[in-house]
Amino acid sequence: MKKKFGFWSIVLLTINSIVGSGIFLSPGSVLELAGTYTPMVYIVAALFAGILALTFASAAKYVSQNGASYAYAEAGYGNHIGYYIGITRYFAMAIAWGVQATAVVRLVLVMFAGANGVTYPRLTIGFFLLMAGLFLVNLWGTQVVKWVNNLSTLGKLLALVTAIVAGIWVFQQTGVNHFSEINQLTAQDGTSLIPPMTSTLFVSAVVTAFYALAGFENVATASEEMENPARNLPRALPIAFLIIIGVYVSLVTVIMLINPEAVLLSHSPVALADAFSNPIVHRIVLYGALISMVGINIALSFNVPRILDAIVEEHQLPQLLARKNRYDVPVISYSITVVLAILIPVAFNYQMTEIMVISSISRFLQFIVVPLAVIRFYYGREKQPVLQQVHHNWWTDVLVPLLGFIITVFLLLKFDWVAQFTQMINGERHLNLLAIGAMIMGFIIMPALLYWWNKKSLKPRL
Repeated sequence: MKKKFGFWSIVLLTINSIVGSGIFLSPGSVLELAGTYTPMVYIVAALFAGILALTFASAAKYVSQNGASYAYAEAGYGNHIGYYIGITRYFAMAIAWGVQATAVVRLVLVMFAGANGVTYPRLTIGFFLLMAGLFLVNLWGTQVVKWVNNLSTLGKLLALVTAIVAGIWVFQQTGVNHFSEINQLTAQDGTSLIPPMTSTLFVSAVVTAFYALAGFENVATASEEMENPARNLPRALPIAFLIIIGVYVSLVTVIMLINPEAVLLSHSPVALADAFSNPIVHRIVLYGALISMVGINIALSFNVPRILDAIVEEHQLPQLLARKNRYDVPVISYSITVVLAILIPVAFNYQMTEIMVISSISRFLQFIVVPLAVIRFYYGREKQPVLQQVHHNWWTDVLVPLLGFIITVFLLLKFDWVAQFTQMINGERHLNLLAIGAMIMGFIIMPALLYWWNKKSLKPRL
């Protein structure tokens, strides 16, 4: 019998899907915007993300198939919308995986060879080796992925908890509290590092912190690899989220107490580590960031191919892609995903910032469709069958999704669209043709071509 993710393994997978590079890289950006309000910013961001995470947890109790947002959209609105959400999400996630894998290799090179050691040949060799390693791990089946995932998650949590404990120890030993000094910190030229707080800055800081808490939407992608997903996923998501926000707020608060200036002025790829002058703790945080980034790659390598596999299982793509090995791994879907995640970064010379808007838009689409689908499930207006033995709860199945939808609209309004679709050249802002082209290709041309390609096989179903 195939071994699946049990309850606590699902909790760890959720943590691994959310805790990536964000907590190691974003505190400086949030601190620079919010100053002493930073802990409050993370709490508000956690409230926003938590509401959306609860919405996805509610969706998981109605639909237990692989695919997460794809499966929820298909059940709620039918094959047309489900297919569109699935295809666009798959390509966005494949690109995101390539970006995350590239980031791991960059960090390794900087840690061991310095900034000048990041060369194209080294980056390419490291990138291919990492992707090959992830490919082999996944080919051995769910049991091996579960073991590696659990180990990497515990490793990153250990590093974060160590940093928190070390920070508390430093604070207790020195008695120095820099918290109240943060808003008065200045740069070498005398300018203030922290601007006066305004509602606009607070909202910007919340949005920045929110992205460090995203990833929960991917957890249910491989729900069929989990034990009793309809019961375990809705319980595991909130528990994992509480653990994460507890760690995040504690860590940010400790940094603000002991050495916020070092984080604000840092040019290190892991600014969080510079808050600790002790070389041992500094190294633990650095390696924790590395483990964390490897962990997010493990989670992506497990989840992304399952999106494609879920679409295939619904006969919306050729059944050739459904072939699995003896460990029940969709080898062709997985191979296609790995090739795609490799080719795109290589094609862009590992400079993919300009096309990452695809990932943001895909996420917004999910955050709009899934809350509305959950409300449809509650009122029995689904387009396809959902699980019937479900405890209906107006608070979690209507009110929370409605709040999640409102939050998404708010985030869309506050999203920096200008920065995403323009770029600064010689002090002047110009259209970012790569970002615009990526949007057109990823959300219009590519789904249309795939739909046309499958039109005959889809016609009886759509």
